[in-house]
Amino acid sequence: MQARKDITYRWAINHALAEEMRLDPMVVLWGEDIGIHGGNFGVTRGLVEEFGEERVRDTPISEIAIVGTSVGAAMTGLRPVVEIMFAGFIGCCFDALFMKLGTWRQVHGNIPVPVVVRAPMGGAGGAGLEHAYCPEALLIHSPGLKVLVPSTPYDAKGLLKTAIRGEDPCVYLEHIALYTKRGPVGDADTLVPFGKAEVRREGKDATIVTYSAMVYKAMEAAERLAQEGIECEVIDLRTLVPLDEEAIYQSLKKTGRLVVVHEDMERGGVAGEIMAKVMENAFDYLDAPVKRVAALNVPNLGGPMESVCLPQAENIVAAVKSVVRG
Repeated sequence: MQARKDITYRWAINHALAEEMRLDPMVVLWGEDIGIHGGNFGVTRGLVEEFGEERVRDTPISEIAIVGTSVGAAMTGLRPVVEIMFAGFIGCCFDALFMKLGTWRQVHGNIPVPVVVRAPMGGAGGAGLEHAYCPEALLIHSPGLKVLVPSTPYDAKGLLKTAIRGEDPCVYLEHIALYTKRGPVGDADTLVPFGKAEVRREGKDATIVTYSAMVYKAMEAAERLAQEGIECEVIDLRTLVPLDEEAIYQSLKKTGRLVVVHEDMERGGVAGEIMAKVMENAFDYLDAPVKRVAALNVPNLGGPMESVCLPQAENIVAAVKSVVRG
C-alpha cells in the first residue's frame, strides 16, 4: 500500500469519489450545491470540472427527491453517491431512505441497490439542532442499510470506496468536526472492509468502544487515565452495520470492563444495542457493570451548549474509573 501523508478527512473523501468515478462511468453524484459550489463543506470541490454536469448534478432543496431518485437510478444500473447536506435532514426523506432504500433489495428478489448516501453529522460548535444531529440509532434499525462511521482519513477513503463498489445501500456518516483531521490514506486500490473494527490503543484495565469523532475524545481520556495507572483499550468500530462484535468480546476477555461512548443521545442509542449484545454473548467476561457515555437527551443547540450536552473526555474518564475502581 502506498500512502500520502497529511491528507485531510475532507480530501480523503474527495479523492475516493474521484478515483471511483474514473474507474467506473456508472458512478454518479448528486445533491444540493455539490457541483460548482463544491458542496457545503467543500468535499466535492473540483469534481464537476473533471466529470461534467451529467455526472455531478446539483439538485433542488428536496431530500426526498435526492434519495428517492437514487433508488430508481441504482436499479437501472447507475451507482449513485448522493449527499444530504446535513444528516439531521433525514427526517425529510425518511420513507425513501429507511423503507425504500433500506428494504428494497430484500423485498424484491435480491436486486442490487448500490446507493451511497453521504450525510455530514455531529457537533462542531455550529448551528445545532438538525445541523448537528447524529442519526445512527435510527439508521441501524433499518434491515438493509449498511451504516459507516469513519474516524480517520484512511478509513474515510477506504470505507467510501468499499461502499461505492458494493451492491448494498450504505449510509456514510462523515463527522463535520473531522473534516480538517489529517493522516495517511491508502492508494487507489486500498479498500477498508466492513465489519472490521480497529484497536486504536491497547490496554488491560478497561475497554472503551466508540466510533467517529468520539474516538478522539476516547483517546484523550485514555491518555489521562494512563497517568493514573489505568490502561484502556480503545476500539474504533468503523462500521455499525455490520458490527464487529468479536472485537469487543476479545477485548473484554482481557479487560473485563466496558464503557461504550457515542455522540448521539443516550436514550435508544447505539450503546444500548452494544450493551445488550455483550450481556447476551459475553456476560461471563464482565467484572463490573457496563457503562455508557452519550449525549444528554436534549436537543443540541450548538455553540457553548455543546460542551454541556455532548460527551467530553472528562465524562469518559469518570465512567472508566467507576467500572475499574467501583
